[in-house]
Amino acid sequence: MEADSSSNASGCMKGDSAEVLEFSMGAENYALDINIVREIVEMMPITVIPRAPVHITGVINLRGEIVNIVNLNTFLKIPARPITKDQKIIVLMPEAAGGNNVGMIVDNVSSVTEISASQVDCMTDSIAGNDTKYIKGIITQDQETKEGGRKTLVIWLDIHKMFKDIERN
Repeated sequence: MEADSSSNASGCMKGDSAEVLEFSMGAENYALDINIVREIVEMMPITVIPRAPVHITGVINLRGEIVNIVNLNTFLKIPARPITKDQKIIVLMPEAAGGNNVGMIVDNVSSVTEISASQVDCMTDSIAGNDTKYIKGIITQDQETKEGGRKTLVIWLDIHKMFKDIERN
């Protein structure tokens, strides 16, 4: 079974391991490739842009640089929530977003984690359908609790695919 998992991961992983940044939105845990993350900043005032596309929450001024804030909820088809001062902004490398300065609001950033191919089940379009096209795979992790160990699932996002779709529209 271990080999099955590993071969299934070959569609969404390059190599036997990868590093991801884990974060949460609502009750769900998500991850994205660490190599596309520029920095994580505390929440700051967001300027709303009139008539902006629905996927743009607004812009921030990050040390004199304008950064577009993308609404991940739109792409993941999850209900929007009010922005709070406790949230974080993950600022991506410009190469990840077609050369643009882009950030995403998340509830909390938890860790940078190395994952192995045996922990990943890739999403395939035939099974998942079009509504989950921005999900690269599902990461299974062991988590220690007072009651003993348990498995947690982390949704691994395909940010590159998301921004390719934005550029097309």
